[in-house]
Amino acid sequence: MEITILGTGTSQGVPIIGCDCEVCSSVSDKDRRLRCSVYITVEGKNLLIDCGPDFRQQMLRENICKLDAILITHEHKDHTSGLDEVRSFNFLQRCEMPVYSQKNTLRQLENDYHYAFDSSKTAGVPRIKLIEVDSNKTFQVEGLDVIPLPLMHKKLPIIGFRIGDFSYVTDANFISDDTLAKMQGTKILIINALQIEHHPSHFNLEEAIATAKRIGSESTYFTHISHKLGLHEKVERSLPKSMLLAYDGLKLSL
Repeated sequence: MEITILGTGTSQGVPIIGCDCEVCSSVSDKDRRLRCSVYITVEGKNLLIDCGPDFRQQMLRENICKLDAILITHEHKDHTSGLDEVRSFNFLQRCEMPVYSQKNTLRQLENDYHYAFDSSKTAGVPRIKLIEVDSNKTFQVEGLDVIPLPLMHKKLPIIGFRIGDFSYVTDANFISDDTLAKMQGTKILIINALQIEHHPSHFNLEEAIATAKRIGSESTYFTHISHKLGLHEKVERSLPKSMLLAYDGLKLSL
């Protein structure tokens, strides 16, 4: 499995428009964060988790020309607003793009991209095939087993995903014992760590570290990072062994 981290930023990205803090003013590439997404290549299949507003830029940066399916964690725009751009893959691959998520997310996508499902409008629209998953049951994508990971994003039920020994969690602020049990044995964990201070709908750094310790992954990478977390190099020096801050363009292998 090859994992490319496409984006590690929060909903506004980093730098934030109009902000002159030390993080937003940093010249380090590791402090420049597009919206959260990862690209996974495994057994000849190419999957994307989340498709935010920086999708086109991320595909071009990594020279990605093949995409078999998209998994969506939840319906917030920083995770879905790039779906119109799947048109390019429709043209390249001559097929619809399968998009997997739970029911509430798919219903929101039907509303947001209503024109894609209007049979009278066939030209210049994304061709998307929505596939509903049960958050409590393993499902298959292109012959690969995917384990959904039920999470809470404040009051919103969302999902992460486990594929083989890789687990991906973003935007969560609560993980049940049942979900933690599904993540045991994970070798690479990516989990959100928004900022230093407590936040009502996301793990802060302290909470993310504590959760990662409970999961016990061999390596942990923190994502969905805001400018309030601090400079990449400074924060990373404070982290426990085997825990690191993810950054855009990071490539991992399993």
